[in-house]
Amino acid sequence: MNKPCLQGIRVLDFTRVLSGPFCTALLADLGAEVIKIESPQGDDYRHIPPFSNGTGGLFLLLNRGKKSVSIDLKTDRGKDILRALAGKSDIIVENFRPGVMDRMGLGYEEMSRENPRLIQASISGFGQKSRNGHLPAYDLVIQALTGFMDVTGDPDGAPMMTGESVADLTAGLFASWSILAALLSREQTGRGQMVDVAMFDCLFSFLPAALTQHLYGSAPPTRVGNRHPLGAPFGVFAASDGHYTIAVLNPAQFRKLAKAMGQAGLADDIRFASNAARMENHATLKDLIEDWSRSRIVSETIAILQKHDVPCSPIVSVPEAASGSQAEDRGLLRRIKRPDGDCITTLSQPVKFSTMEIPDTTAPPELGGDNQKVLSDLLQMSKAEMEDLYSAGVLHGQ
Repeated sequence: MNKPCLQGIRVLDFTRVLSGPFCTALLADLGAEVIKIESPQGDDYRHIPPFSNGTGGLFLLLNRGKKSVSIDLKTDRGKDILRALAGKSDIIVENFRPGVMDRMGLGYEEMSRENPRLIQASISGFGQKSRNGHLPAYDLVIQALTGFMDVTGDPDGAPMMTGESVADLTAGLFASWSILAALLSREQTGRGQMVDVAMFDCLFSFLPAALTQHLYGSAPPTRVGNRHPLGAPFGVFAASDGHYTIAVLNPAQFRKLAKAMGQAGLADDIRFASNAARMENHATLKDLIEDWSRSRIVSETIAILQKHDVPCSPIVSVPEAASGSQAEDRGLLRRIKRPDGDCITTLSQPVKFSTMEIPDTTAPPELGGDNQKVLSDLLQMSKAEMEDLYSAGVLHGQ
């Protein structure tokens, strides 16, 4: 097996909460050394319940495989330490509002002057150059402003936020992707670059169906509830004891569905003979499907549909998915031991490589738990120097 592709790459992680930590966790999963730079109070997610031994579960999931150095960024000595660390690093990731790093004297222009190979990914709500750049941007705000909420929910109901922080997660995913692209570019040019990642831009790019309707359709996208806006039958349906999904997109699949229902003639019915016709007659088609499935429990319905190779699924809970065979077969959750001896469960990165080794995940760090090792190994700082920094309030944590 080949070594992890980011082994030997060092990341200074100034991020907190979700988008940035998700990005840097993905880099750590590929072997990068991620040094999380935390304030004296630590990442906000350390303090958000539910907790495990006093540490927030969100922090535990998103900060696997990292080291923690806790420095007061408001002090000159703290900034000097960070400049020195940047000189020995490959990547900086930050998710402050635009201009904050520059005002602290830690912006890309200054940091890259001494280290021209440095790559900096800056994650913000609206990008480094935007009329909205000064506004605070949480996931909910971005969902609202991109139109994502406007197309989510029941047709007669209010706009609805999703069950997860999709704006944060897509930004973190795009940030990790862009960092890998910048690393490849550096191999070709010898120089790093600044990468500008906006949550708005990333989530906006996750609206292909809605944008198709806007750009090429005859009507603007609207909320359609638990079904696909461009295909039918493609959504949630009722059985006698709950709900299930059907995802039919082409004529061959619809013919299989009709046969599974014991109504093969539906495939030749002019009302359902094409996707456009099925969309126009969606309500009638839904009634026909549910007239069939409401006489059966979900498990029986799924068994019949799967026997006929119809794309479908029961609707399971998160605990059921986490303990199910798919998560087990793919190793999506991993038990690891913390320094205090306590074992926790954390996420594994989901992609499997045929010839590249993926390193074992290490436990999320204690606040400032790697101060001494990082500063002595990288900056040759003595124990006495560090004790002086603790006394001066520059270093915090362990």
